[in-house]
Amino acid sequence: MENKCKSIVWFRRDLRIEDNPALAAVSRDESVLPVFIWCPKEEGPYHPGRVSRWWLKHSLIHLQQSLRSLGADLVVIKAESTLSALLDCISVVGATKVVYNHLYDPISLVRDHNIKQKLVELGIDVQSYNGELLFEPWEVYDDDEQAFTTFNAYWEKCMNTQKEPASHLPPWRLALAEGAGKNTSIEALDLENESEKPSNALLGRGWSPGWSSADKTFSEFVEHHLLNYSRDRLRVGGNSTSLLSPYLHFGELSIRKVFQSVRMKQFVWRNEQNTQGEESAALFLRAIGLREYSRYICFNFPFTHERSLLSSLQYFPWDTNQAHFKAWRQGRTGYPLVDAGMRELWATGWIHNRIRIIVSSFFVKFLILPWQWGMKYFWDTLLDADLESDILGWQYISGSLPDGHELERMDSPQVQGFKFDPEGEYVRQWLPELARMPAEWIHHPWDAPPSVLRSAGVDLGSNYPRPIIDVELARDRLTEAIAVMRGKEAAATSNGTDEVVFDNSEPHEKPAVAKAAKNPCPASSSHDQRVPSMRNSKSAIQNRKRVLEDNLNSCNVGTQAAKMDDDLCSTAESSSSKKAMTNSRVSFSVPRNCSSMSTGAPCPVPDSSDHNYSWQEEVGREEMSSKNGKQMLHEEKSSSLNL
Repeated sequence: MENKCKSIVWFRRDLRIEDNPALAAVSRDESVLPVFIWCPKEEGPYHPGRVSRWWLKHSLIHLQQSLRSLGADLVVIKAESTLSALLDCISVVGATKVVYNHLYDPISLVRDHNIKQKLVELGIDVQSYNGELLFEPWEVYDDDEQAFTTFNAYWEKCMNTQKEPASHLPPWRLALAEGAGKNTSIEALDLENESEKPSNALLGRGWSPGWSSADKTFSEFVEHHLLNYSRDRLRVGGNSTSLLSPYLHFGELSIRKVFQSVRMKQFVWRNEQNTQGEESAALFLRAIGLREYSRYICFNFPFTHERSLLSSLQYFPWDTNQAHFKAWRQGRTGYPLVDAGMRELWATGWIHNRIRIIVSSFFVKFLILPWQWGMKYFWDTLLDADLESDILGWQYISGSLPDGHELERMDSPQVQGFKFDPEGEYVRQWLPELARMPAEWIHHPWDAPPSVLRSAGVDLGSNYPRPIIDVELARDRLTEAIAVMRGKEAAATSNGTDEVVFDNSEPHEKPAVAKAAKNPCPASSSHDQRVPSMRNSKSAIQNRKRVLEDNLNSCNVGTQAAKMDDDLCSTAESSSSKKAMTNSRVSFSVPRNCSSMSTGAPCPVPDSSDHNYSWQEEVGREEMSSKNGKQMLHEEKSSSLNL
């Protein structure tokens, strides 16, 4: 019997065959056209960077081969408009249905809603699914039906929610929809140009993109490394984490599979009274929860890629010092652990969780640079760059979330160095100019006796910079900035009550409510992609869906993104590969003008037209001038996705 329904499966960041709800929904009795649309124009300031594009390219190649083995082929399209490309596909094959899996970043939320609304108006059946999360963001609210603004409360609610584990078997066979026409090659997408290939070749020595590689990496981790995760994850060198974050970002690995497998291990170790294994599993599950929470925050507070969640931060006097920003990027701050981390990031696109915390905390607390700049630079340079997780991490570090780092808290890089790199091995690996420094001085060479510096071949201010800012001076500057913020906040409000969370995307308007609303960004239309596919939903959920749908058109996320300037170009020319651990860089963009840093408006990133260099080359051209349980919890949050 001839299939009457032809369906398009729109792949995005769900590049896998196994447990792919959208693919499973149309795989049994319909002819299928798998489609991937590359539309960099629509990514705006969040166009992926060089190393992230390298990963995407190879993941698409692997997915295409997998689909061919099932009888279908991945249609690859480079377009100026995703909607136009989908309409062309529908017209060519006569499709009657389009299916896809949800995304939750601010740009995708608006784009997907508009596409779904238009397709439904044209009579196309559009179905969207949860292929990314354990819980959809609209499924978890507090007793007052408000969005959670602290992770502990959110994750406790999730873990106490009874939900049947769901997974979708990979299809045995696909019936390819005829008439698709000539397919664009993946090479034609220009995900890497000729000048990038030599550097990108290094990545292939340590990483294997693709869903089957993701499966192997995860199995290896669970069977051989999960048991010691609680101990090994504290090492800043080597492969001390799961290395799953790039696979999760591109949807090559099902988060449901990860969660269920680790949870099973946790139960087994609990029954065996294996406390180390149980602790390791709990910590890893918590990291999964933080990934979930990052999507939750972006969905319920879609302005957070530009503005702090806490209203008081709109008054903070950030220092838009481009020289300091440049020194931080190059690893020329004079603080060895910070510099080592930034140079590793430059060379490999990867840094350990702990190093991410240290360099970002230094960025915000010591240099008082706008956290948006750092977030966008991470997006431009990390192999596992993930917008939602970057937002969560940088907002935590900057004290922008109710349960984030205290704004007053300053962690000395020197102390952190002796704690996490006591012998200085990590610093020596990435700062060869300090390779001969004794361990006792390597994290504070400015205090070393002249004879020690001479023996180590270190000439401070020449082959290695002096500290860009003194610790005590930095502390005084931060204290003063906080005082200015508090003063402006007090002057702007009639009552000095607790800090509130609100949609401060219009910084000059006073918030109308003192509690986080579950839909601060209005939604619109019953066809919104955020509507869950639930036939037996409770009336409360149905009502919430309608509220979200009815308000999306007035959401200003798209407008905010449109205001962003040109992308920062790719920055990292990989100069060396890392053992089994080479990562990404992603493109960040920021407006170039910031007339008043205390208004709460998005902080512009300085002009980065000089970004196409290696740090070694530029340093040669130019000399730069000048725990308690709660603490551990905060540190885990600020490094959410580098599992």
